[in-house]
Amino acid sequence: MADESNAALTRLQESHAKMKAELQRVIVGQDDVIHQLLIAVLTRGHCLLVGVPGLAKTLLIASLGKTLNLSFNRVQFTPDLMPGDITGTDVLYIDPETGERSFKFAPGPIFSNLILADEINRTPPKTQAALLESMVERQVTIGGTSHGLPDPFFVLATQNPIEQEGTYPLPEAQLDRFMFMVNVPYPSKDEELEILRRTTIGTMAELNHILDGDALLEMQNTVRSVPVSDHIFEYALALTRGTRVRSDEPLEFLREWVTWGAGPRASQFLILGAKAHAAIAGRNHVSIEDVKAVAHPVLRHRILTNFSAAAEGITPDHIVDRLLDEVDPASKVAAGVPGVKSIA
Repeated sequence: MADESNAALTRLQESHAKMKAELQRVIVGQDDVIHQLLIAVLTRGHCLLVGVPGLAKTLLIASLGKTLNLSFNRVQFTPDLMPGDITGTDVLYIDPETGERSFKFAPGPIFSNLILADEINRTPPKTQAALLESMVERQVTIGGTSHGLPDPFFVLATQNPIEQEGTYPLPEAQLDRFMFMVNVPYPSKDEELEILRRTTIGTMAELNHILDGDALLEMQNTVRSVPVSDHIFEYALALTRGTRVRSDEPLEFLREWVTWGAGPRASQFLILGAKAHAAIAGRNHVSIEDVKAVAHPVLRHRILTNFSAAAEGITPDHIVDRLLDEVDPASKVAAGVPGVKSIA
C-alpha cells in the first residue's frame, strides 16, 4: 500500500511539473499564481483571479484549458448577460412530423469540464447567482429538473478590481464558493521585458495536452488520500474560528477591524489546499507550513473588514498576516478555543 501511495505521489509530482512547464511557455513569471491555480485544480476547487486588466488572467486560464484534455467553455460576463445564457433553458420543440409541441432542455455553456467566467464582476448579482448551485452541487436545476454537470468540473473566474467603473461586487455567498482568491500582481521589470519579446515577435507557442479527465481524477484522489494529523485539523480550525468577531472566540485585535469572519468552508479548503501543497512537494503528510502556504488565498475573501480598517489601510491580507503570527501552532485547541500567543 505504501508503495502504491508513493507511486501515486510521484505521478502527481511529474504531472504537476509538466503542466507548470507547459504554462510557462506562454505565461511569463506569475509562479505563485500558477502554483495556486494548480492547487485549486488538484483539489476540485474553484478559483478567482483578481487583478487589473492586461495581466494575462484570461490567457492563463485559457492556457490551462489547453493543457487539460477536457471540454472547455469561456463565458464573457457582461451587464446584459442573463442566467439562462449560462445555465441553459427549456425551449419549445415542435415535432416536424406530428406537429406535437414539447419543451426540451438546451444546455448552456456551463455544461463543460472547465468554465472560464471572464470578468465575472461585470454582470449583475442576478446573473452571478446562476453559478451558485453548479459550483457546490455540480448540477443545474431548470424547471424543477436537475441536470448533472460533467466530472471533473471547475469554475475559474477573472475579476477586475471593484473600484473600476462598470463592475458589481460579488455577493458573499458567491465569493465563499471559490476555494481561492488569487491576487495577480504586475510583472517585474525583467518579466515585462520578456513579455514584450515574446508577444511582439513571431507567434504564440502551441500548448500540448498533459492530462485527461481520468488522470486528473486520479490525482485529485491522491491529494485527498494524504493523511492529516489531529493537530493540523486543530490549527486550521483555530485560524478560521479566530476570525469570527461575532462569536466568543475571536482574536482580540480583530474586533477593531473585522465585521465578519470566515465560515466552515475556509477550514475545509485550508486542509485540502495544504494536502495538495504537501503532495506537490512529494510528501505524504501535511505540516503546519502547508496550511500557512494556502492561508492567504483561502481567507482573504472570507474576511470582511470595516470602515476603521479601510481608514487605516488595513487589508484582509494584513489581517491574515497577523492571524498567522498570533495563532500558535504548538498550542492545543481545547474546547474549540484557539491557542493564542500573548499579545504585547
